[in-house]
Order: sequence, then structure tokens, then C-alpha cells
Amino acid sequence: MNMIKRSAFGAIAVVSAGLLLAACGEAPEETPAPAESGEASAPADAGGETSDFLPCIVSDFGGFDDKSFNQLSLEGVEEAANELGVEFKQVESNAETDYAPNLNALVAQGCSAIASVGFALAPATIDAANSNPDIDFILIDDAADADFDGKADAETIKPLLYDTAQAAFLAGYLSAGYSEAGKVGTFGGQEFPTVTIFMDGFKQGVDHYNEVKGTDVEVVGWDGETGSFTGGFEAGPEAKTVAQNIIDQGVDVLLPVGGPIYQSALQAIKEADRDIALIGADADLFESDPTTADFVLTSILKNMHLSTYEAVMASADGSFDPTAYVGTLENDGVGIADLHNFADKVDPALLEEVEALKAEIISGELEVASYLG
Repeated sequence: MNMIKRSAFGAIAVVSAGLLLAACGEAPEETPAPAESGEASAPADAGGETSDFLPCIVSDFGGFDDKSFNQLSLEGVEEAANELGVEFKQVESNAETDYAPNLNALVAQGCSAIASVGFALAPATIDAANSNPDIDFILIDDAADADFDGKADAETIKPLLYDTAQAAFLAGYLSAGYSEAGKVGTFGGQEFPTVTIFMDGFKQGVDHYNEVKGTDVEVVGWDGETGSFTGGFEAGPEAKTVAQNIIDQGVDVLLPVGGPIYQSALQAIKEADRDIALIGADADLFESDPTTADFVLTSILKNMHLSTYEAVMASADGSFDPTAYVGTLENDGVGIADLHNFADKVDPALLEEVEALKAEIISGELEVASYLG
């Protein structure tokens, strides 16, 4: 078995439960705003009547228009609601202090299943689930294991997790083969496992390319233990400065990990006035943000839409199972996006190698280290 050496995660293994994102945006009002409702047509066989099942979702402070994981999760809830012919409720958070009030507001409105988007909502979701055992909770991107005993801290929480290191490995190998500068870069929002899992997989992929090809492609911004972070998950001067610092070191591929911070990276790439490819995270940026079309080599995908949809549908039909879901290459929970406008710029032989590596990871012949396994 070809074993990729596991990176030292150390403090990174201290997962989200005790660590909340820094507050962002305006503080919430004393009484949370009512959740927004989505509408769906009643099923053809329902005789015009709708089910009393009410799916709901609360975002982290990135909001549902982040063109990333909040948006993908919302799309999953919306698809389930449409298929069931029911309304759904959505509520956005502007700061970490919104999480508990927003969840409590959804509970009060009679939600049958509540999806919480992001590891920062884990503590509030655990509290809400333990106080409301008749509601199914779906926690996206966290194991809900605040005491680290290997199981969720509430019996009615289904964690949705994603081993994005596997997909990032493929993107790292692809980037190393595509790079003409022999330097690729990455940076994150904050140093949490759900961020560094991308960066670590990316570096492992580059390292594997160097091992196979006898090259020395350098990864700027992450050495497997420490790296470059903006301190938050917003597009702005801080994110742009971090991106510029990495670009100034000569990279020609850049992977920003942290929702909207890719927007700042894109600005820095445009101002650099040389060919630098962007790697998306979570969603296919080519599709979610057309302004990136001429810059995106590929994207590292977390299929949050599908897993959220399936969890909501299971809650609706009574088959809800709180066992944690882990998205992998094998179950299509993670992957890399099409090359789109870069298809003619990448050597077909390199793409064949990436596909072969994917098969090796799925079969277990090649192991990619991550905090999930």
C-alpha cells in the first residue's frame, strides 16, 4: 500500500465545539427576526394539501449568498421541500451570538428538522437538540462531539462530514502538474480542521506529484502544520493582503479556503497581471460565480447539497438515522469539478494520472491523511 505520511494535526484536532468564529456584522436584536419561508407546490397526489413536515435551516454568519457551503446546504433543504411539496424556513446569522436565538426561534415555529450550517453552530445545536428531542437536527461540517468521546453529544443530531482531503489531494496533484512556476499557494480563513483539511490534502497531492515525478514543486502558505490565515471568513483587505503576499512569492496556482475570501484572492490575481489559476473550495466556482470563469482551474467540491437533501428526506419519511455521514470520493460526497475553460490548457496525460489516483484512493491503495480518518 502506498501510504501518504500523516501530517501533524496537533491542536488542529481540537474541533469546533469549543471554538467559535469571531463575531462579524451587527449584533442581533433582542428578539431574533422571524425566519424567512420558502414555498413549494403541493405534490400531485396530495389532493392540494401539504404535509405538516417543516424543514428549516440556519446559516452561519457567512449567509446563504456565500456561493459556498451555506448556499449549497440551503439548496439541499429547498430541493427536499420542493419534492415533498412543503414550505421551508431559513434564517441567516450575522454573528456568533445569533446562533442560539436563531435555533430557538426555529424550534418555536414548529420545525420538524433543522439543519445548522457550519461547525461554529455545534454548541448551540447540541443544546437545542438536547432540549428538543422530538426534532431531527442536521449538523453540517461538525461531529457534534464537544467532549471528544467519539460520539455525538445529542441523540437526535446527524453530523454531515466531508473528507475533503481526498479531493484536495487530486487538486494538489493537478496544480503541481499544471504549474509552470514550480510554486503553488494556499491560505485559509481560520485554522480550524474543516479549513486545514483542504490545505493538508492539497499539500499531500503536491508532495505526491514531486515523489512520482522527481520534481520540487513548492507549496506556499501551508507546510502541513502551520500556514497563512486571514483571521476570518470575509472578503476584504485582510484576505486580499494574505493573497497578495502569497502571489508575490511567485505562485501561479492559488487555493483560498474559507467561503467568500476567494473574492479577495481573485482581486489580487487580477491585479498581479500575470497568469495565476484559482482553485475553488466547496462549490464549483465556475458555476456559482461566473465572474471567476476565466480564472478557475478546478474546484474542490463538498457535495453538501446532496447530503443535506438526503438527511431532510430521511427525516420526512421517518427513516432519520443520526449516524454520522462522511462524504468521500467513493460515495461522491467530495470530488473535483470540471476544468471548464481550462480543459484545453491541461495536458490530457495529467488528467489521466489524476483519474488513476482517484481510483487508487477509492480502492484504498493510496491513503490520504485527514482528521476524519
